[in-house]
Amino acid sequence: MPTSKKPATAKAKTKPKGAAAKPALLAGGNPQIAKADGDTPVQAYIAAMPGWKSDVGRRLDALIVRTVPGVRKAVKWNSPFYGVEGEGWFLSLHCFTEYVKVAFFRGTSLRPVPPGESKHQEVRYLDIHEDDQLDEEQMASWIRQAASISGWDGGSGATADPRSRASRQSVPTVA
Repeated sequence: MPTSKKPATAKAKTKPKGAAAKPALLAGGNPQIAKADGDTPVQAYIAAMPGWKSDVGRRLDALIVRTVPGVRKAVKWNSPFYGVEGEGWFLSLHCFTEYVKVAFFRGTSLRPVPPGESKHQEVRYLDIHEDDQLDEEQMASWIRQAASISGWDGGSGATADPRSRASRQSVPTVA
């Protein structure tokens, strides 16, 4: 009596319970991390940065946290963003093949102006390569300055007041 056999199917590989999937690396080695608010997705991005770039990410994140108490964090467009609640984003990071790019969204307002130019009028960049010595004092100064200025609103269409929060607070209002 003939028996019918079902064709063999490949079993899907299963991960052990609790094992997290390693994020994919996009072009240039940039980690693919889902959009989310908070420190957890930023730390996942930093942990997934390849090689020496992860150390740079950890150093920058720690410097930002020390320089801007209560800094707001999120991952958007596969990049960590740093901001001040209600004031917008002032900085983001992004991995490229040979360097980590730090974007200052209102960089032309910083002194001295960060060296990297952008096609966006106010944005300036700092590219950090593997053997570069990070000037933490200058970086902290830029971070402090950037956090004191209204940042990028994330594309909501709202116009940010370019004056620093301190100068806006001292402007009298007419009732």
